[in-house]
Amino acid sequence: MSHRYSKHLSLIVYLTDLIVLNLSIVLVSHFYLGDSFWSNKESVFLLLVSNISWGFLSFFRKNFVVHRPLVLSNNINNFTLTLVYHIALVFCLLYISEIFDISKFVLLSHLVIFFALIIIQRSSMFFLLDYIRKKGYNHRRVLIIGKKNIAIRLKQSFKRHPEYGYDIVGYISDESLKNFTAAQLNTAVVNRRVDELYVCNLDLSSDTNGIMDFFLQNKTIIKVVSDMQFDVQKAEYLNYNELPVFRLLPHAVQSLKIRLLKRGFDLGFASSVMFCGMPVFMLIVAITKCTSKGPIFYKQQRIGRNGKPFYIYKFRSMYIDAEKMGPQLSKDNDPRITKWGRIMRKTRLDELPQFYNVFRGDMSVVGPRPERQHFIEQIIERAPQYSNLLSIKPGITSIGQVKYGYAENVDQMVERMSHDLVYLGKLKLRTDVSVIFDTVKVMVAGKGK
Repeated sequence: MSHRYSKHLSLIVYLTDLIVLNLSIVLVSHFYLGDSFWSNKESVFLLLVSNISWGFLSFFRKNFVVHRPLVLSNNINNFTLTLVYHIALVFCLLYISEIFDISKFVLLSHLVIFFALIIIQRSSMFFLLDYIRKKGYNHRRVLIIGKKNIAIRLKQSFKRHPEYGYDIVGYISDESLKNFTAAQLNTAVVNRRVDELYVCNLDLSSDTNGIMDFFLQNKTIIKVVSDMQFDVQKAEYLNYNELPVFRLLPHAVQSLKIRLLKRGFDLGFASSVMFCGMPVFMLIVAITKCTSKGPIFYKQQRIGRNGKPFYIYKFRSMYIDAEKMGPQLSKDNDPRITKWGRIMRKTRLDELPQFYNVFRGDMSVVGPRPERQHFIEQIIERAPQYSNLLSIKPGITSIGQVKYGYAENVDQMVERMSHDLVYLGKLKLRTDVSVIFDTVKVMVAGKGK
């Protein structure tokens, strides 16, 4: 079916983003200033600076480009990083222009609303594109050439995912291609109105019929498919003098973009919790102090990213000298836990001081739970793959903590590890948000183990 409007999609997204940007500023400013918004020089200047900043950065970062297949999290991640650059640039421009009278409420509210509206806009757009592509619209015509086994895998992938929006209009095997010339291949592409050409692991080192010239000169989108099967999150692309090389790693790759996004999210979320939850913190401090003797906080050495030790902080939930007999894991009806400590552990309130560890950079909000060296050595003896979890920062909460809970022995720690290894393959902002929502459900229900 026709896809004639696809070329306009990026422009539509770019302009829609600008409309949403301006809408968020105008809405917040009118709420704060009323009808005097347009007569307020600072607000009008903010509107102008924001449009210049976002227009430039969005065009440069190309976060308005919608790639196939549709992956909402990738698009949102790219948008979020652009938003971080936008915030920095806007503050620089405001500082240079010496405009300091703009309300922090307006700035913060505008950014929050802008981000929320963009998520709604992108989600709606991706849902609509998925729907119309499954109905047969907005498709692209695909010609596959190369090895049969790879071509079959590619066909099966397109068949399983109609939302990709691809129609296969032909297949030329690597054997048949030897009888083609560049002109004949060009004729096949033109006659079949091919939009994208998939090249499946062809060896063109002895190209005698000019096929490589076709690849170099043709304006059709050409995509190369390898016969290797591996987790792309555990691979790094290298370029050795125009020779493409994939370096496979024992753990998932965290790009600079992912690390910046995750760190920014950690700091923003931790700040919100610490600020909004201050009354709860003070209440817990008072109850802990009144219900049992001993310090309010408890610290213990744990192992962080790359095996680096650090001190983790908690609200004390046990009686003093609880581990005078050596390192022990807590269990159901543990006599070392205070009555108030049981409530805190059920609702995970004892973990709240670890947001301080997030500020220090020792931990992330979401990540595998940090363990003590004493237990790590025992876990690795039974499950060597646990060492992969040390490649990322530990977290206050994790998939393992939500799905499994506290472990009472090393065997259970190994079982919980399988959940955290799943997280290692899904290092995305969307996964972190999902784990946080699940953690809140556990806290509200008081089902913490």
